[in-house]
Amino acid sequence: MEESESKTQFRLGQRVHSVSDPHRIGTVRYVGPVQGHSGTWVGVDWDNGDGKHDGSVNGVRYFQAKSERSGSFLRAQNLSPGISLLEALKLRYRGDTTKEEEDEMYVLSASNKRVSVQLLGKDKIQDKLSRFEELTGASLSYLGVGSLGGPCDIGTVLPNLKELDLTGNLLSDWKDVGTICTDLPALSALNLSYNLMSKDIVGLPQLKNIRILVLNNTGLKWKEVEILKDVLPAIEELHLMGNNIRTIEPASSFTVQGFDSLRLLNLEDNCIADWKEILKLSLLRSLEQLHLNRNKLSCICYPGNEMMNQLPRDYELDEKSFEPFQNLRCLLLGSNNIEDLSSIDSLNLFPKLVDVRLSDNPIADPGRGGIPRFALIARLAKVEVLNGSEVSLRERKDSEIRYVRLVMSKLQGNADDIHRLHPRFSELKDFHGIDYEKPSVGVAGPQKMASGLLSITLKCVGASIGEKPQLAKKLPGTTTVGKLKSLCETFFKLKSIKLKLFLQEEGSPLPVLLDDEMASLVDLGIGNGSTILVDEES
Repeated sequence: MEESESKTQFRLGQRVHSVSDPHRIGTVRYVGPVQGHSGTWVGVDWDNGDGKHDGSVNGVRYFQAKSERSGSFLRAQNLSPGISLLEALKLRYRGDTTKEEEDEMYVLSASNKRVSVQLLGKDKIQDKLSRFEELTGASLSYLGVGSLGGPCDIGTVLPNLKELDLTGNLLSDWKDVGTICTDLPALSALNLSYNLMSKDIVGLPQLKNIRILVLNNTGLKWKEVEILKDVLPAIEELHLMGNNIRTIEPASSFTVQGFDSLRLLNLEDNCIADWKEILKLSLLRSLEQLHLNRNKLSCICYPGNEMMNQLPRDYELDEKSFEPFQNLRCLLLGSNNIEDLSSIDSLNLFPKLVDVRLSDNPIADPGRGGIPRFALIARLAKVEVLNGSEVSLRERKDSEIRYVRLVMSKLQGNADDIHRLHPRFSELKDFHGIDYEKPSVGVAGPQKMASGLLSITLKCVGASIGEKPQLAKKLPGTTTVGKLKSLCETFFKLKSIKLKLFLQEEGSPLPVLLDDEMASLVDLGIGNGSTILVDEES
């Protein structure tokens, strides 16, 4: 009898978690005997890949796991099929909660960061279920929610619930999601991250009140997103992190259409490598924030007439609609593979773009042949926030002047070549009233030499160097990094210490290593008032 119950307790495709650890979640792939072992076993393919095999044991294959060691066999009593949503609600809010559980009570909001849920009346509802009506936000993360339970009206229990976090549970059926959204009339933000959602999206009602939907690490691709689009008429934020998305596949035509209210689209931690996929999002009229950190993009470009000509003839466009990415203000591109200056310059073509993240790309890392923060600011005419740090008016002015002087020190070729390599050079030179004069001889010689001196501050930071007062020095702009290291040995009386120098830039979270010993201060764009950190080789 016990063995018979075990066979029927779990079904193929069912989501389960380990009885001893609700964070260890997997999918049932096999129920039955295992050769050489008595009784009934349940074969599970674990989400985190923490198993023992690939679904085969001693040469016999029972199921195909997603990786070599993500599968394992367990007895039924070691697995849980989960609990209902209301049971989880009682468990979290009526029972005694640990500090760790209370720390988990959050939802992902506008910037996809943890925002603590306001647990109105939590102390009062410890002993009275009826007070659930006071909840406006609830976090039921990793509690094993696998169903809605028997016939019940969760809307009566939670009439004022606006935000619901169901991260890391056992949900997969979209019908359950539809019921939750329909029965909770006030619900506007729903987090389903780390639930392996079904690809079969049918029979979903219109989710008219949902404005924020978080579907991170749910296994959904863009094909499913296109289906969801039709039932989310009011969606403003859509988070799709970690879904291994490689392509954007519109239901029809070249570009994604609809999503009329979508302001934020989060596609971080995916596998998008071709910028052409991103261009398919260019006609989302309300899109203000596009998060693309940690993808595989190698270039950026602004869509031109060629793309616009691919639109279907029956797609109605007024004059303003022809402006791609017309409301995009924030574009996050950190930790990609962008390495060319033309990609940086193309960002100036986005009409309203003021917030850009480029950190951890080769082009923004001087150590990998990229350019420093001041040069990025100078090339990006409209950017107000770079890599999460505000660009003040003072920093912009200083950066543009340093950039012009740097370009002047390397001027070669004709005007066309200069404009191609440095599109903003002439504009910035004229705007700041900087005239380029070659050094002259004679009476003006000493004057020119004096004007070529840079006032810099040298500051020791090496652990074994000891405390030394910082020094203000005036040095020729032609001083090389190698020469400056030698001067620092003299200035600070340092012997037998191999030095390395860093430029500490205003507004930049990390100093820039000066690793080219032959480069001059002018070559590196170092201007008056700069701070050089003197450190030791590790």
